[in-house]
Amino acid sequence: MLIQILTHTPLYVWAILAFLVHRGMIALRDRDVEVRKLVIIPVVMLVLSLQDMNVKFGLDGWPLAAWAISAAALALLAGMTGAPRIAAGTVPGSVRVRGSRLPFALMMAVFFTKYVASVALSVAPQLAHDTVFAVAVCALFGLFNGVFIGRLAGDLAAVRALTARGHVTAAA
Repeated sequence: MLIQILTHTPLYVWAILAFLVHRGMIALRDRDVEVRKLVIIPVVMLVLSLQDMNVKFGLDGWPLAAWAISAAALALLAGMTGAPRIAAGTVPGSVRVRGSRLPFALMMAVFFTKYVASVALSVAPQLAHDTVFAVAVCALFGLFNGVFIGRLAGDLAAVRALTARGHVTAAA
């Protein structure tokens, strides 16, 4: 059955996985990043999650509430407890981002939650109408998205502080 699942997976799914693995590997090491590019991965993960929720369960009712509550809780927690990871960059308009395994793990978590939910729904389509299944999947997406959002909020606050001190300047 596993071979059948893997061989019936559309090619674009493997391309998305390859992209996420590539981005995750980049996130493992310290790097200079243009300030505007800090939002790319959190937004991509948010779009992937919301798009999947909409297709599978709709963006209303308990599934949306589960996502929103878990996203808000984890965004707040990640924003309050996240270690500073932003420093002044060496290039105007950029910041130095400390490498971390967390973005890679979160990207894989979003991807595999989306993949496993899709497989489960193709094997048992009635799960699309199971509130417990929908809430569980959407709450997981919310947890992952919340961490991304909280980290992004912390990063942007650090960028504002660096800018106020004159350590980050606009790109030429």
